[in-house]
Amino acid sequence: MSNYKLGLDYALNQDQEDDIKSYRNQFYIPKDKHGNDLIYMTGNSLGLQPKQTKSYVNQELEDWANLGVEGHFEAKNPWLRYHEFLTEAMANVVGAKPIEVIVMNTLTANLHFMMASFYQPTKNRYKILIESDAFPSDKYAVESQLRHHGFEPKESLILWKPREGEELLNYKDLESILKAQGDEIALIMIGGVNYYTGQFFDLKRITELGHQYGCIVGFDCAHGAGNVQLNLHDSGTDFAAWCTYKYLNSGPGSLAGCFVHERHAYRKDLNRFAGWWSHNKETRFSMRGEFDQLPGAEGWQLSNPPILSMAAIKSSLDLFTEVGMDALTEKSRKLTGYFEFLLKDLGESIIQIITPSNPDERGCQLSIQVKKADKALHHKLTEAGVISDWREPDVIRCAPVPLYNSFEDVYQLVEKLKVILNG
Repeated sequence: MSNYKLGLDYALNQDQEDDIKSYRNQFYIPKDKHGNDLIYMTGNSLGLQPKQTKSYVNQELEDWANLGVEGHFEAKNPWLRYHEFLTEAMANVVGAKPIEVIVMNTLTANLHFMMASFYQPTKNRYKILIESDAFPSDKYAVESQLRHHGFEPKESLILWKPREGEELLNYKDLESILKAQGDEIALIMIGGVNYYTGQFFDLKRITELGHQYGCIVGFDCAHGAGNVQLNLHDSGTDFAAWCTYKYLNSGPGSLAGCFVHERHAYRKDLNRFAGWWSHNKETRFSMRGEFDQLPGAEGWQLSNPPILSMAAIKSSLDLFTEVGMDALTEKSRKLTGYFEFLLKDLGESIIQIITPSNPDERGCQLSIQVKKADKALHHKLTEAGVISDWREPDVIRCAPVPLYNSFEDVYQLVEKLKVILNG
């Protein structure tokens, strides 16, 4: 869609024609001190709360109050298998088969558990490749894994870097790295959507390239799950992990998701850190038998699930199931394309968007550099009622989320930015 137009009337008309506009009313929108809706553009950091979440959590609180331990079996949603209520919906969000997906732990913990199984260094193949500006937690995690296995990160961590004067990563450079060092690389682990630039990587292309050189390939999909069509199964990647508190609106610090490709589902040769929740469900409570590993992603669980967090995830996933990723990504492309159109109208001498312009190479986030601006600009935007995200050294990240952001939100944001820049 490229026939965008200037003016508020166009934005209001687009909102009127939006097939999923009613879902905005199913979220709490933060308000200013005068009771007016703020323009919330940080769903890429923390998603807004669905109004129905309180009732989902309260259901579990009531069952806990009324049933005590019997809630594991007698609750409206029996706690013993609560994670199973999330599996199919989460698999649909990330493009996977149910056997490949589990909700458990937190994001970086899941990455460590995946590396415990899939990073198996040898004397000759031990290096890990990540993008140079990976989210810090990913970098810390892989460095600690290298040290755990007795390798020095400075020599064993390979960084896929942008070219001089550029912000985005080039696949030809990745090909060159693998051609030169592929037989030494044990693991490639990339952020599916880069947190800083918003670049959405071709997961299948990276996976096929890595497998061509015998590397294990995994992705941190924190900025992808619920934002873009990840198609994890079709990508062929070995594993992936993601949080649920960004685009999946499950609340601060909520549980994470994990994907293990079905070709690994029945592999008992893979090293793993086990717990009783990865043991055969039929004999789990016999307590004294030898470990009998569950197949699929469930086989990486450790402990019984935290129900209150899962209730919040279930609330959000029920909305995703209603809307569907196809409808969400269709609106997302239009909304972010409109945002890009309005920003470019301000003039490229003022604004530079470092996120790819190709809709296939981004989600809803645009990362904006404003010439000769510093964090003071971000503070002024906040004072003007825009909740955005500042990242050093000079980027404002804005993510118009299709579930609850409107075309009018985008229009008003750019109008406020225009006033600040002209002030």
